[in-house]
Amino acid sequence: MAMENWAEASSDLQAFDPENGEPIVPAALRAPLPRAWQWLDGSAFRTHADLMQIALGHDPIEAEKPLMYQGMSHQFLGPTEDVALPSVQDGIDFEGEFGVIVDHVPMGTSPAKAMDHIKLIVQINDWSLRAIAPVEMKTGFGWIQAKPACSMAPFAVTPDELGDGWQDGRVCLDLEVDWNGKRFGAANGCEMAFGFHELVAHAAHTRELAAGTIIGSGTVSNANYPEVGSSCISEVRAIEMIRDKGPASTAFMAFGDMIRMEGRGVDGSSPFGAIEQQVVDGSSR
Repeated sequence: MAMENWAEASSDLQAFDPENGEPIVPAALRAPLPRAWQWLDGSAFRTHADLMQIALGHDPIEAEKPLMYQGMSHQFLGPTEDVALPSVQDGIDFEGEFGVIVDHVPMGTSPAKAMDHIKLIVQINDWSLRAIAPVEMKTGFGWIQAKPACSMAPFAVTPDELGDGWQDGRVCLDLEVDWNGKRFGAANGCEMAFGFHELVAHAAHTRELAAGTIIGSGTVSNANYPEVGSSCISEVRAIEMIRDKGPASTAFMAFGDMIRMEGRGVDGSSPFGAIEQQVVDGSSR
């Protein structure tokens, strides 16, 4: 695996010239890592957390340390694979976020040293089933049914490829989200309360991280959400509940719905490519 021997593999990958072979067809590509040793997802955007807590009537969570959970890592869907789920009653939601892939991280690594362990950056759709999540949260044992396989954009890039789009351990790109062909949001990844280097250090505080561990930012969210929109339905529903002092009006996804996500640089570049998927009925599988 390239991540386990990054010093050698990275030079081979940089020397690869795709123009000398068959043209790349993004629709035929799988996730950059179809499976990983570990998937750890943070919740590093304060605006998203605050909106959800207010709307749901939860007490604020102390944020001296990053919020993080361990999710399903043995499967990551490719960027154009259909997303088969059992029921629309489960509250199907997308969550647009960025993530990093690390090499081996020793236990106790500091945030400053953690920056050197971030080798690749990816774009992720962290699928969520919102009707199930509160039930599982109340058990205190974490999510299982509420968190099916995530999806990943076709290309992973090294931090230097982002140029000014990589600052202080943050992906400073707009994440354009279109739901059924209509712009839903274009929040920027710069407003993380904790940078990825801090998330890596948090995860490695009491354990080593295997090469190929993926760490997510959580739902990309900005304080100026009235202008830039959101990266998940649940956040929009929270905004509606707060604004209207009543139930949310936006429904979750239905079978046949399409979701498209694409990180954009200020120059219009698309370093990760796009996730473009349809939600389909998986109840008979």
